[in-house]
Amino acid sequence: MAKIVTLVCWGVVVVTWSVGALYRARNAQQKRRGSGAALWAFAAVAGAIFIVHFAWNDLRRLTDHSVWLELPGLVLLVVSTVFTIWARLSLGHMWSASPNVLQEHHELKTEGPYAVTRHPIYTGLLGMVVGSALLNGLGVWLAVIFVGAVFLAPRIAIEERLMNKTFPDEYGRYSERVPRLVPGLRVHRRSH
Repeated sequence: MAKIVTLVCWGVVVVTWSVGALYRARNAQQKRRGSGAALWAFAAVAGAIFIVHFAWNDLRRLTDHSVWLELPGLVLLVVSTVFTIWARLSLGHMWSASPNVLQEHHELKTEGPYAVTRHPIYTGLLGMVVGSALLNGLGVWLAVIFVGAVFLAPRIAIEERLMNKTFPDEYGRYSERVPRLVPGLRVHRRSH
């Protein structure tokens, strides 16, 4: 059951992304700023292969199919899947696979899921990975959490720099009131 739910949730996200990417590819006009997204993707995949190859048996021993892990994992996976799709649909034609690309006539989104976190797609994807890990008893999924975090961290930094450069005043105010990744988490900054 856990594997079926996991496959359905991830499948819905993949289909949503694929349809959106195909639609966008038909009428895409992009502005590229910066570079390095492909390098980070390659590094994440290489890291995943390395971890799985050298730690597979150790990670499998950490598998625990307890209800106290699986039930919260199921809830987190389903809620995060809905949140991820909501964020992707909310961004619409402004979405890009690369964190350093803006679409023509790009606007700063601050409503809907973007009022919950500044990077709701990444929040949703990380929630899906953690939910999948809990639902499937941790184990090998611990490596997926690690690789997901390593993959997303630089993407978030790249997007933050791009948004600050593109919308300097508006993004500064937005980032003061909306958390970066975790809903409800407020980090107090010291004034200089």
